[in-house]
This record gives sequence, structure tokens and C-alpha cells, in this order.
Amino acid sequence: METLTSDTGCTTRSTAFLTLSPMAEQQRGRRAIEVGPTGQTVAANIARLRKRREMTTRQLSAALERAGRSIPASGITRMEKGERVVTADELTALAVVLGVSPVTLLLPANTRGPKDVNGLPTQATTEVTGAGEVGAADAWRWAWCMEPLRYPVDVDAEEADRLVMDFLLNSRPVGLLSAEGDDRVSSAAFGVRRGRESDG
Repeated sequence: METLTSDTGCTTRSTAFLTLSPMAEQQRGRRAIEVGPTGQTVAANIARLRKRREMTTRQLSAALERAGRSIPASGITRMEKGERVVTADELTALAVVLGVSPVTLLLPANTRGPKDVNGLPTQATTEVTGAGEVGAADAWRWAWCMEPLRYPVDVDAEEADRLVMDFLLNSRPVGLLSAEGDDRVSSAAFGVRRGRESDG
């Protein structure tokens, strides 16, 4: 540790100051949270829908203010650039103001990929945080509580039905199909039946 003597004769320790400076920096502000792949999709969708609604960032900011969730225009610009994380509350308020489901902000707007050799469109892929690259249509079916995002490799039909039933029971709310009792079982059974019909 280097010892310095000032003009006044006071002794100071420069290394101590240099060691404490980074800690002071960390204490003053939180480390920025990285915007992941789903966050980047949200960013693109906010910009896309705002432009489709022919709104400026100031107009969107004002609409959010009226809805009870204040986000300055500069914050919206940073969101659209993927430089600012969108919280769950902000995502919900943005969906309300933009007139879409929150899921619309989370997933890509197009599930069609490039055309194959026969001229038919293939399924587009998207990166979902925690899951990696998946089919865009598969991601939408998962988000709509229709089926799991992925199945284990080499799963038979009976096990696939069990996985779908478990997914639907734990993904769908009580009261979706009936005003009385826990209707998730009938909802799940209906979902499994529809899945079989679409496969056939």
C-alpha cells in the first residue's frame, strides 16, 4: 500500500481509496439486467405494434400514464432498442394500451419460415428464454395452454397424453369451462382429445 504525504503533512493511503472506489460504485447502483432472447422479441413487438397503432413514443407514454403505469417516452425508446428490461407489470400495461394479449408481446408475429423446395412455407423458429430455439408455432401453442413446449425424445402416445393432461391441469385456470367445481379435468381431457383429432 502506497503512503503519500500531502503539503499539509497529513499521511494518506492511496491504495485504500482505490480499493474502496469500485465498492462505492456497486453500492450506488444495481448491475444492469441483461435483456435475453424473449426480451428482444418483446422489444421488437412493442415497436411494431406502436407503429401499427400510429403512435409516437410520447403518445404511448401518455396512454400508459392514463392507464396507471408511468413509463417516459425515453424509457419506451430504450425498451424498443432492447436496452431496458420490461417488467411484468409494464408488459401487461403495454398489452392493455396496445390492445393485444400479453402473449402477443412475448412471441414472434409470424410463425411462417422460408419456403421449402416445394414452395410450401416451413415453420419459423424463435428463441425462448430457458428453452432455446423452438418452432414459433409450437411456442404459440404452448403460450395458449394447448400443449407442452417440448416432449421428451421417443415418448409413446400414452405418455404424451399424460404429459399433455398434466400440462393442461397445471396451466389452465379453474372456472374456464364451468361456473362450478374444478373444471380443469374436463378442460384438460378436451385438450387431449383435440390434440388427437388434429394429429389424425
